[in-house]
Amino acid sequence: MGSASASAANVVNHNHNHNVFVYGSLLADDVVRVLLKRIPQSSSAILPGYRRFSIKGRVYPAILPVENKHVTGRVLFGISDPELLVLDEFEDFEYQRTTADVSLVDTADKLQVQTYVWTNKNDPNLYGDWDFEEWRRLHMKDFVKMTAGFVEELELPEAKPRVAAYESFYQQNADNSEMS
Repeated sequence: MGSASASAANVVNHNHNHNVFVYGSLLADDVVRVLLKRIPQSSSAILPGYRRFSIKGRVYPAILPVENKHVTGRVLFGISDPELLVLDEFEDFEYQRTTADVSLVDTADKLQVQTYVWTNKNDPNLYGDWDFEEWRRLHMKDFVKMTAGFVEELELPEAKPRVAAYESFYQQNADNSEMS
């Protein structure tokens, strides 16, 4: 028994915990629960030097560095390496995971986090500001369904990237609504 628990301790030591700043669909516990199969501890936070944009044709937002702006969101604490890989897959090639500094709202403590920044800095499809409450009202239910489909796909050997899962889900829904 001693050797089994020693090897389990080694596994734990190699599993780093990450703090991840989220600012879009991952503000919704329902989406996080589907992706990570749990709701991690979290705290409201502010990311200075960035702006959150809406993206034409998408229901989720993007952030890019913009001086004198800030993004409100929350930090998910204690994200394991495997969970971080799931988030990387979910954010797909459109985003790059970046290290940034945030301030926690409750304590004003500064914290280094991982966050996902839009890769195309000159994207003509970015506009305005993205509104979480509007997203929650109009899109959350379908987005949770799409995310559940993505997670099922992820467990298959030939998983589709998230963008393909997103586009096929919303295309099917558009086709279905045109028929009704």
